[in-house]
Amino acid sequence: MKGTPSVMPRPRKANAARTSAISVHPTAIVHPKATLGAGVSIGPYTVIQERVTIGPRTAIGAHCVIEGRTTIGADCQLFTGAVIGSIPQDLKYRGEESALVIGDRNKIREYVTINPGTEGGGGKTVIGSDCLLMAYAHVAHDCLVGDQVIIANSAALAGHITVEDRAVIGGLVGIHQFVRVGTLAMVGGCSRVVQDIPPYSTCVGYPATVFGLNREGLRRAGVSDQTRRQLHRAFRVLFHSKLSMSHALTQVEGEADHCPELRHLVDFIRDSKRGVTRS
Repeated sequence: MKGTPSVMPRPRKANAARTSAISVHPTAIVHPKATLGAGVSIGPYTVIQERVTIGPRTAIGAHCVIEGRTTIGADCQLFTGAVIGSIPQDLKYRGEESALVIGDRNKIREYVTINPGTEGGGGKTVIGSDCLLMAYAHVAHDCLVGDQVIIANSAALAGHITVEDRAVIGGLVGIHQFVRVGTLAMVGGCSRVVQDIPPYSTCVGYPATVFGLNREGLRRAGVSDQTRRQLHRAFRVLFHSKLSMSHALTQVEGEADHCPELRHLVDFIRDSKRGVTRS
């Protein structure tokens, strides 16, 4: 994913002896052909199907179901009732081969659902690393979710959505299929998102509109004061002026060659196929 996320530290290993043993609760059902890494733990009444691969030290809670061609990375935590890798909720799906790939150090809370890809969307759903998916969140087929993304309670991503690094999606948000959410964007709770959300923005509403620059998110990400000022000036032109988007882009593009974040913002808008949310 595009963006400039900082790298979160890996959890410390207590010691090799304590983390190497695989722990499977007696009531869990694990297919003998499933692949479990060292130190994996599987809770009561969980079901792991044949083609699942789970990375080292990942902890699966109670009553989870993991199926399909699903790969989960190292040091993840899955909580009670998560259903991961069940077939897409897409009437065009005809049982074709598809996959779900989940990175490292993710926290997937209670009753989260994530579907694999479809032939029409490239055949793969991808979740990056260091993400938090809160209870009841849903990620549909062919979504591409970056690193350090937060998806709050009961938010729903329809198919073919791209979420760039370090974006935050509030609770009860619904995002239309094929929408993109830019890096370090923040979408407020209960919003209806039908167009692309610009990088570095704060958006909320029904439908969502741009309120301004995500200053606090940029500051926490270590983006310099100068870059934040450049983005602020660009936002005033792009989202709070009466200029058409094409004229606004022409006006701010001169600074983009000297600011990677502004270049990403301009390119993101130019590449939009659904249109970009404005104020």
